[in-house]
Parts: sequence; C-alpha cells; structure tokens
Amino acid sequence: MPWPRVTNSGVESTARIAFDHGYKVVFAEDAMSSVSAEMHRFATEAIFPVIGRVRTTAQILDMLKR
Repeated sequence: MPWPRVTNSGVESTARIAFDHGYKVVFAEDAMSSVSAEMHRFATEAIFPVIGRVRTTAQILDMLKR
C-alpha cells in the first residue's frame, strides 16, 4: 500500500525544492492529506500560496483541457 502524500512533509518539502529550482508549482488541495485538518488548512492557506498556486483537482483538470 503506497504512503499518502502528507501535506506538511512530503508535499511541502518537494514543493519548496521545485520552487527553489524555478519551477511553477501547482497544488491539488483536495488530493493531499495531513495528520489533521488544521495542519492541512494551514499549509494550503498560509504556506503554499507563497510558493505556488493552490487549486482543486477539478480546476487543474479544467486548466489542462484548455
């Protein structure tokens, strides 16, 4: 069974590295999880908007169709 992408560790650290290397980062807010709803909300509302765009999976799929 694969490990879930935990918002506050794996996703955040990978995103920071990508941002530092000049990538434009997009986060699928509803495709990540954390140990608590509070921690997930903090990451998606306070940290991720500084280093990328936070969108829903539906919004990202819609953007890719254009």
